[in-house]
Amino acid sequence: MSLQHLGYVDLPAHAKTGGFDHAAVHEPTGRVYVAHTANDAIDVIDIDARRHVDSIPGLPAVAGALVTETGLVFTSNRGDNTVGVFRVGGPEMAPHIRQRSGRPGEAVAPLETTRVDKIGVGIRPNGLAYDPRRERLLAAHVGDPTIPGSCTVSVVDVPARKRIADVAVAGRTRWTVYDPVADAFHVNIADPPQIVVVGAGDPVRIRRVVAIPHAGPHGLDLDVDRRRLFCACDAGVLVELDADSGKIVATEAIAGVPDVVFFNAALGRLYVAIGDPGVIDVFDTTQLRRHETVRTEAGAHTLSFDATRNIVCAFLPGSHRAAVYQDRS
Repeated sequence: MSLQHLGYVDLPAHAKTGGFDHAAVHEPTGRVYVAHTANDAIDVIDIDARRHVDSIPGLPAVAGALVTETGLVFTSNRGDNTVGVFRVGGPEMAPHIRQRSGRPGEAVAPLETTRVDKIGVGIRPNGLAYDPRRERLLAAHVGDPTIPGSCTVSVVDVPARKRIADVAVAGRTRWTVYDPVADAFHVNIADPPQIVVVGAGDPVRIRRVVAIPHAGPHGLDLDVDRRRLFCACDAGVLVELDADSGKIVATEAIAGVPDVVFFNAALGRLYVAIGDPGVIDVFDTTQLRRHETVRTEAGAHTLSFDATRNIVCAFLPGSHRAAVYQDRS
């Protein structure tokens, strides 16, 4: 097996029903930021020490996290229709000094908190992607079936903390990635099954729509150099597409209904999280084929991937912990 299990990181117990959702890594520090939806919080893991170091609260129904190379963390907060923005390097980087010890009878200083800026977007934001050149964030929305036209994507000017554009799409969005070569965002739509390509420049607009012949496009990632998109579908199919033409190059069966996928460019691997039965399907991408299937836990539908360390974390809702693996191929 290429994914070698290194151990577990215990995370806070769920405060209400639900579990974990999308996660992202700040590779210079090895910090993993995972949406703990059940707790309306982002949990922070120090992956080198393999321990939970902080939780950032006040993010209602948080569904996603995205971290930039420059140390910005974005969250999609379905419960209040906002995206959150904060910086790596706040209290979560030094939890041991967050509270000052007082002498007997002296009041203890309150815990320092991470400042989170919130920006209003569309209805029930989910997927996030970032254009680093323009410093713009795309938030893709689940929408509300009772509100016509609520399936949209919004573009946020991050320095200005301001939403600057909205684009209607045909249905509920899933995940999205930014493509620096095409200078565009690719956005998965569950129904009708398609990938929408949204131009990142002004005016923000849909360039084209790529029909997917399998139900429920869900997880999405990009091989920038080979110009390949990998789209995992609820129909139990992994689809490889040419990122520029939208032509389907290959398809392979997967072990069940997927959620998150991550592409490992150094090893040419794709990791697909499947909550039922609770596995990670690992694919070689030079010629799309399954390499191995690693058991996790029932309901574990989300991952993080650290390309610097070749570390994959699977988030286990039943035991509220992260399973840590290293790809040592």
